[in-house]
Amino acid sequence: MPMDEAAALHREPTVAAAIPTIMADGKRPLLPLEVRGLVYRAGLRNLIDELDLTLHAGPLSVIMGPNGAGKSLLLRLLHGLLTPSCGEIRWHDAAGQGEDVRRRQALVFQRPVLLRRSVRANLDFALHVSGRRSAARRDELLRHVGLSERARQPARLLSGGEQQRLALARALATEPEVLFLDEPTASLDPSATAAIEGLVRQAHAAGTKIVFVTHDLGQARRLAGEVVFLHHGRVAEQTDAMRFFDQPESQAAADYLSGRLVF
Repeated sequence: MPMDEAAALHREPTVAAAIPTIMADGKRPLLPLEVRGLVYRAGLRNLIDELDLTLHAGPLSVIMGPNGAGKSLLLRLLHGLLTPSCGEIRWHDAAGQGEDVRRRQALVFQRPVLLRRSVRANLDFALHVSGRRSAARRDELLRHVGLSERARQPARLLSGGEQQRLALARALATEPEVLFLDEPTASLDPSATAAIEGLVRQAHAAGTKIVFVTHDLGQARRLAGEVVFLHHGRVAEQTDAMRFFDQPESQAAADYLSGRLVF
């Protein structure tokens, strides 16, 4: 859970139990995630409209779609920052509902909001809130994201790519089972983008479920194990990444991949 959103998480989606499977640490896993009939309404318009979705542990899931399809909104609903108008968001976990479910996820935004503190103090705060405060763990995370030499520098003086690496380190500090990323490289140059993608791959390889929103077809091809394509607030297609790029099933996805305007 990103620390800048800690105070906002007083709302939660509907959570229900599923078949109990015990993990090594005694907890039941969060995944699979099942979403049924999800609606988010603003005024008279459904921005998310009867959306159905299932996310399993394993593949790196990339969410794509035209502007206004509901990609960022969906992440906020899944993470519990917004309350659905109706429908159900059902995690597999049967015992740890509410706050425990949120603590086992993290969300990184396109534009990170950093604390007005040093780089290392940002991480110290994240570790403290998650109950994992440790100077050794903080230093390990700084090395992991390549920010050890910036540890004492004010976080807001970092470059855009460095700020995003710090935001990612802050999310990883909570050891999330599920990591949501909302276009984290949209405003970054190729070198900074490559650094973020490398960290995301490492998190995925370590067992964290990645749900990554992007509008960049090249990035989606590099990262995706599966693609969830949204159109008009619904899942138009969810399939293996190779199949999606080679032979999309929906006309909207085919048009999108061909560079045609999708309304």
